[in-house]
Amino acid sequence: MTVTSFLSKHDPVAPQHIVDLGLHFGVPRVAIARAGAPLPMLAAKQGVAENLMTPVFVGEADAIRAEADKLDWDIGAYPLHDTTGAEEAGQTAARLCGTGEADVLMKGQIHSDVFLKAAVDRDSGLRTDQRLVHMFVISPPDGSKPMVISDAAVNIAPSVDVRKVILSEMSAMLQSLGTARPRLALLSATETPIDALPSSVEARELADWARTALPDADVSGPLALDLILSPDSVTIKGLDSDPVAGYADGIVVPDLVTGNALFKAFVYLGGGCAAGVITGAKVPILLTSRADPASARIASLAIANVMCGLPK
Repeated sequence: MTVTSFLSKHDPVAPQHIVDLGLHFGVPRVAIARAGAPLPMLAAKQGVAENLMTPVFVGEADAIRAEADKLDWDIGAYPLHDTTGAEEAGQTAARLCGTGEADVLMKGQIHSDVFLKAAVDRDSGLRTDQRLVHMFVISPPDGSKPMVISDAAVNIAPSVDVRKVILSEMSAMLQSLGTARPRLALLSATETPIDALPSSVEARELADWARTALPDADVSGPLALDLILSPDSVTIKGLDSDPVAGYADGIVVPDLVTGNALFKAFVYLGGGCAAGVITGAKVPILLTSRADPASARIASLAIANVMCGLPK
């Protein structure tokens, strides 16, 4: 069986400038939901070594200790909450964050739907009056400017009003990561609103709204993917005057399927390192794929440090 040659040969690397940015803040306590698996445990060890986290382990105690032993890591100094199964691990980790015993909630070896169900449960104490928004901050293999993509895991078919929240959250995140005036693109399949293509009409509505609502960002749409990423395509199609086209810092997608496919294309075809973060809860929620490497989790931890803003 032949593997497609489109797959990137690059191993994802946590961008050093984002890791360094996270080091400007205090070290958060990170509750890891079901930590007893190789990738979350390796990420925890590296996160401690990078001074990005203090782990709070949640899951089957025997499995957690066994994985730590494989890494020759003595975890005796860190809290460990023994639970049974994914559901209990998710609930316990979320509750620790809700009660103030941890500052960040991190997904371990647990399905995203089980993890998110625990996080949004009213009993966890994590819910606020804000909308939950999921974003991937994806850095290319050379560590240069990242691309932020929403929403690949939480909002399935976000309404125009929800996408207004997403635009606001994306702009704020990019500013916290050092982009003074973010350039945000609203993805569709065309640069012209067409009634038969609702995402294009809604993108124009959102871009018009943002001119007043987000004065510290440039928002443009609708834009097809080539016009978001390629300055050459922008020139050929005569959109050089557009402040976002060809140089976007973030992409707001019309639905979850698009966001999920786009983020995985950046990772598997482009070799990107995707740091997944959910905003809008009491604490930052780190949501990466169970198959994501430790580097993606390290980048997520660094961004969570920035979001927490704990005094150093």
